Amino acid sequence: MAEEIKETGTEQNVEYLDSNIRTLSDVEHIRMRPGMYIGRLGDGSMPEDGIYVLLKEVIDNSIDEFRMNAGKRIEIDIYENLRVRVRDYGRGIPQGKLVEAVSKLNTGGKYDSKAFKKSVGMNGVGIKAVNFLSKNFEVGSYRDGKVRIAKFEKGILVSDKTEQSEDENGTYIMFEPDNTLFLNYSFRNDIVETMLRNYTYLNSGLTIMHNGRRILSRNGLEDLLKDTMTVDSLYPIIHMKGEDIEIAFCHTNQNGEEYNSFVNGQHTTQGGTHQSAFKEHIARTIKEFFGKYEFSDIRNGIVAAIALNVEEPIFESQTKIKLGSLTMSPNGESINKYVGDFIKKEVDNFLHINTDIAEELERKIKTSESERKAMAGVAKIARERAKKANLHNRKLRDCRIHFSDTKNPRKEESSIFITEGDSASGSITKSRDVNTQAVFSLRGKPLNSYGLTKKVVYENEEFNLLQAALDIEDGLETLRYNKVIVATDADVDGMHIRLLTITFFLQFFPELIKKGHVYVLQTPLFRVRNKRTKIKDKALVKKEDEKLAARGERQKDFITRYCYTDEERLKAIQDLAPDAEITRFKGLGEISPEEFAGFIGPDIRLEQVKLHKTDQVSKLLEYYMGKNTMERQNFIIDNLVIEEDLPEADTEPME
Repeated sequence: MAEEIKETGTEQNVEYLDSNIRTLSDVEHIRMRPGMYIGRLGDGSMPEDGIYVLLKEVIDNSIDEFRMNAGKRIEIDIYENLRVRVRDYGRGIPQGKLVEAVSKLNTGGKYDSKAFKKSVGMNGVGIKAVNFLSKNFEVGSYRDGKVRIAKFEKGILVSDKTEQSEDENGTYIMFEPDNTLFLNYSFRNDIVETMLRNYTYLNSGLTIMHNGRRILSRNGLEDLLKDTMTVDSLYPIIHMKGEDIEIAFCHTNQNGEEYNSFVNGQHTTQGGTHQSAFKEHIARTIKEFFGKYEFSDIRNGIVAAIALNVEEPIFESQTKIKLGSLTMSPNGESINKYVGDFIKKEVDNFLHINTDIAEELERKIKTSESERKAMAGVAKIARERAKKANLHNRKLRDCRIHFSDTKNPRKEESSIFITEGDSASGSITKSRDVNTQAVFSLRGKPLNSYGLTKKVVYENEEFNLLQAALDIEDGLETLRYNKVIVATDADVDGMHIRLLTITFFLQFFPELIKKGHVYVLQTPLFRVRNKRTKIKDKALVKKEDEKLAARGERQKDFITRYCYTDEERLKAIQDLAPDAEITRFKGLGEISPEEFAGFIGPDIRLEQVKLHKTDQVSKLLEYYMGKNTMERQNFIIDNLVIEEDLPEADTEPME
């Protein structure tokens, strides 16, 4: 035996020997710890899921070719939402090092800043992670009339050949994520398209073909704002470009601030040093231009984007969603100064030349200033109330790990459930993960905040405590939970509470929704079960037992299915026949904590609240939450279904 075990009472001492020391191969290390390289695994339902990180790592390499003026077209094809092929028309990976470039860590061409200036990838990891985490991976390099093709399975080379080819120079990569790691995954077209559009906004002149559809941007970040804004701009978008910087911004009548930031084409969803510099200097420049006003009033209602090119960028994690670099290049000018100098010169000149836009901007600032002053006293009282409540907030049952805990590897898992009433919150509280899941309990239906000013956030105790719980008064940088989940009953009252809560976010914190933090909890409508001994389909029983065994659970007397739709209910009745037992759940409080644990665990079903360009927020809110408009009345009348309770026809004629 390699290990000697000595029993001392009830304890076992295991000796620590040479045989306990292991050296993992590159493949083993990445497959054993994928989260270190790609963040969460997921199934493709969320933009941050691992399969999109794999896709991004492949596309980044093609984008870097475009940035080096090699190839203006990238073709991306996704087959059956499972397999991906990316073809660029750049220089092609040098064929002599093709296998090493995709399979050996810390190997790549981007350590040489001459071959790849201001690229995203600098550590030689990305494409290797794609290879090692894929069931099948294929790379081909076309150069000078030859093509070298290498094929891998789970990171292991299975074939390598070189042959003649007349195709254009460039590289293609085909990969299929490993379904034993990415369980039940599927690429979602809307998420992929958003990612690809961001690439085109940042690379004017680049054409991306996605499943035969052309994606192209001619005006860069200006197009980004036009395509993503859900409210009208108060003045034409201000768009400026420099050698290594591009900015675009405008103001709207919405509350809060909204930023999109990029580094070397990488979407830094959590900002970083470049975004902080933009926020500081855009406010400072505008303040100096007018000679007055507070920074908060200047930035209120701003919608902006900044893209920066940095040599050898340093990100705070492998997922590259937050920039940590302090300088534009090693030992070069600071990012803060570079961004500040550009904004000071270009924005100041623009406002002096375009006096009509300057007047519109000042009008917006004055409006924000007057609103802030009007609620100054109320806000002070509310903050004091919230501070006291934080010491012992009866509405909030907090968790241990928060989204703002930058060093915690589980911060992405942090979430808060906004529930209706004590019964629902009680069930969730008893079954939640106390490390990552918090609960905030509403007292019945919240106030309809449509058409009200932000003063209501401070005057209404419930809204104020919710704002304090999320810690978003001064922006999303301090947001405490990655997922804000509205959990209500699936009845009329529950739907109304859900709508009122989302209205609150749309009115005062729209960026919370636009950044993808707001979700609706899907809870089962039915439970269908039957005793295992009664079920006719024995293969189904065996399969269910295997699932339990895989989770380390014992066999149960009942085989149970939880159904979220009528279609699922009918399928469950068919599978669990005959005489399956059917239970209808009317509210969250009716579900036992033991059952609820399954609905808010790893298999949680969430529906993300999204806003699209076509969703004009002000019009949506007016329609659903405004006064009883004629438009809404006509819709109800046109779609009203009247059920007549008619007497049944007699089976026999009356005598």
